[in-house]
Amino acid sequence: MGSGVIRPVVLLMLASLSIAGCSTGSTGVTGTPKTTVTAPPPTVPPTTTTTTEQPGWTPVSTVNGAIAVDTQAVTGADGHVVTVFRFRSGQSRFALHVGSTDPQVAATNVGPDSGATIGPGEAPVLLAAFNGGFESSAGAGGIELNGQVLLPLQTGIASLVIDADGSAHVGVWGQGIPMAGEQVASVRQNLPPLVAGGQASPEIASIGAWGPTLGGGSVVARSSLGDDGTGNLLYAASMDALPSDLADALIGDGAVTGMELDINPEWVQLAAAPVPGAPLVAGIPGQNRPAGQYQAGWTRDFVTVLAGH
Repeated sequence: MGSGVIRPVVLLMLASLSIAGCSTGSTGVTGTPKTTVTAPPPTVPPTTTTTTEQPGWTPVSTVNGAIAVDTQAVTGADGHVVTVFRFRSGQSRFALHVGSTDPQVAATNVGPDSGATIGPGEAPVLLAAFNGGFESSAGAGGIELNGQVLLPLQTGIASLVIDADGSAHVGVWGQGIPMAGEQVASVRQNLPPLVAGGQASPEIASIGAWGPTLGGGSVVARSSLGDDGTGNLLYAASMDALPSDLADALIGDGAVTGMELDINPEWVQLAAAPVPGAPLVAGIPGQNRPAGQYQAGWTRDFVTVLAGH
């Protein structure tokens, strides 16, 4: 019903459309050709990595988002566990402090950031602090503090060398250090090297060569410091270790040169903060001294680790 009327109208419309399409040369239905606009891909900002977390290492301290201090526990073949802290090059600098009783030095010759208590200049940028070496009377090596020689430096002795810009490295005095033109500020020596050329000392098994222990035991609290040759320093310590445990831990983490620091429970201590100036946290499991010992003041020399350069 009604089909006879509709069909002519439909044919007329189709004819009109066909004429319009031919007159424009377009594939569109009418008038202006169709333009396809492709939206640009979304802008993705580049990924910026400010921390580099290495497998097996746990971040301890960060400076502006970058890892400055990280740590790992190393279990030796004998079952002794050594805790290693790595102070990363470019993110940390160092300063030597004297204790209230050792080494002896006139108070007038010690600046506010080199004495027995962490000073106001260091507090806002403090990342960590750790013990120094044997007491002066042990004759284990020399000490220089900010250009003052407190005990004569000895050739062939393992040395922590801190330069005027706060950078530091471990080497053997008179055997490549100090380097030509190096601006040395402070030096802390202690015994012949524990590690040299990436190898443990030939005397590593001689317990007596590494200092007298309480009660004459061989497995006691011990600490050490190494240099991995890329600018990082490694502090390795344990409350129950042999000298070989320290050497193995340092070498395993890439140390080229290493030195033993102080030993026995009263003296082995490290504390670190999550960010510069934050409260310190004790770092060596079972250490006797509280985290804030160096902030309260200490009788023996120690080293502070500070943010950046």
